[in-house]
Amino acid sequence: MLHSPSTAHYTLRNLLVYFLKLGTWGFGGPVALVGYMHRDLVENKKWISEEEYREGLALAQLAPGPLAAQLAIYVGYIHYRIVGATLAGLAFVIPSFLMVLGLGYAYVTYNGLPWMQAVFYGVGACVIGIIAISSYKLTTKSIGNDYLLWTIFMVLGVTTFISESENLWLILGAGVLIWMYRHPPTLFTTSANIISPLVLQLQTIPVSNKSVELFWFFTKAGAFVFGSGLAIVPFLYGGVVKEYAWLTEQQFLDAVAVAMITPGPVVITVGFIGYLVDGVPGACIAAGATFLPCYLFTIIPAPYFKKYGKHPAIKAFVDGVTAAAIGAIAGAVLVLGKRTLTDVPSSLIALTTLLILVRFKKLQEPVLIILAALVGILVTYLRSY
Repeated sequence: MLHSPSTAHYTLRNLLVYFLKLGTWGFGGPVALVGYMHRDLVENKKWISEEEYREGLALAQLAPGPLAAQLAIYVGYIHYRIVGATLAGLAFVIPSFLMVLGLGYAYVTYNGLPWMQAVFYGVGACVIGIIAISSYKLTTKSIGNDYLLWTIFMVLGVTTFISESENLWLILGAGVLIWMYRHPPTLFTTSANIISPLVLQLQTIPVSNKSVELFWFFTKAGAFVFGSGLAIVPFLYGGVVKEYAWLTEQQFLDAVAVAMITPGPVVITVGFIGYLVDGVPGACIAAGATFLPCYLFTIIPAPYFKKYGKHPAIKAFVDGVTAAAIGAIAGAVLVLGKRTLTDVPSSLIALTTLLILVRFKKLQEPVLIILAALVGILVTYLRSY
């Protein structure tokens, strides 16, 4: 049961300071971030119980959106309800948002400088290796030996690679397929007749103004993307590069690279993308629209999740969606790799990154990012002579 503020062993200020620090220094992606929260809040500080942590993690995995940010919001909700959830989420996200805002300004201002292009040449290739190994870990951890889930994974991987965009309906369909296969509901026909037209209408609402387009696209990104922060990559690629052509493929890869070199949630790359599209207003709209759904998907079901979160039908749906999302990530790795690894040096950087991460499992990605940036500068320098 969720407690009241009077039973908390820490103040709201303590919690906000913690998440500000985690958002400033928390490198390593969603898996590392949720691990830090367990170590710090459950084992060391004992602010929350093991059961409360597991409930929050389960809800974060169930709902679409960034895993680590949703867990931070849930932790804030445990003792301090809506106020705690809101402030904890903001404290966790704001440091990395300000960083990507600064990087976006530097990127736009100095885009013509060779050193900037050289840094992202090395970092972009390194990102391919990082995403590849992350995709492998997600796959082996989440899918296991289930042949149906492996089939879904492969179908989404191939379709994402061929179409170079994420198919939302295939992902949702995968969830329904596993749900129907494992725990077929008795009222499925009625529910489908009500829900499907509604979702279809939401997907086809026409928009024209750029700010409205930004808000609507990134709201969908936050509302319909399951899995870790990397799961949003193929969805964003299909929208900002293929559909709207807001960014070039190189700019998009640079945006992913920015997410890798900054702490906090990987999804904060949307702030960088928004800045490139429409400056500071675009960054604020993109970030706000992406995180709003995950905030609502966390605080609204929080009081009821303990009662219904372990329902077999819900778990089955999540398993199907997760397998599809991971398949889309694998397909996106191939798409980005095809576009990025265009010469021997970039291919070697990506391959070396992958091999190092396989050999040294505890090595932090920012170390590799920095080394890749230096290699990129060196390769560019040597090419100029």
